Amino acid sequence: MSYLTISQISSILFFSVLFISAHAARFEIRNECPYTVWAAASPGGGRRLDPRQSWTINVPAGTAMARIWGRTNCNFDANGRGHCQTGDCGGLLQCQGWGVPPNTLAEYSLNQFGNKDFYDISLIDGFNIPMVFGPTNGGCHNI
Repeated sequence: MSYLTISQISSILFFSVLFISAHAARFEIRNECPYTVWAAASPGGGRRLDPRQSWTINVPAGTAMARIWGRTNCNFDANGRGHCQTGDCGGLLQCQGWGVPPNTLAEYSLNQFGNKDFYDISLIDGFNIPMVFGPTNGGCHNI
């Protein structure tokens, strides 16, 4: 039974990667959920994304063991300190490490083994929000 279908794309956190050269990538993180998601990336930091907002991060070549995830029910002060109910990363808006379970993960490594890129969605740390993660190339979208 599949829980993520094309008809449900309006209720997921969506990640796409556009390879900007043979050695680097640009990730667009979009909130397609009907609620606020506090996106997090390691490396990359964190950002509040209201419904239909996006955040772009550029990732250098050779990045390995990297993660992107969504945090829910967060509250941060003006200094970027606070707490999230799921996916919290040390009480910081700008994540310095990985999030605390439960959090659905988009994992990737760039330019590894034979200059190949690897990515997947993992539930190893639990599930907190549905997500899609896939490459794009210009106007071509491949999920």
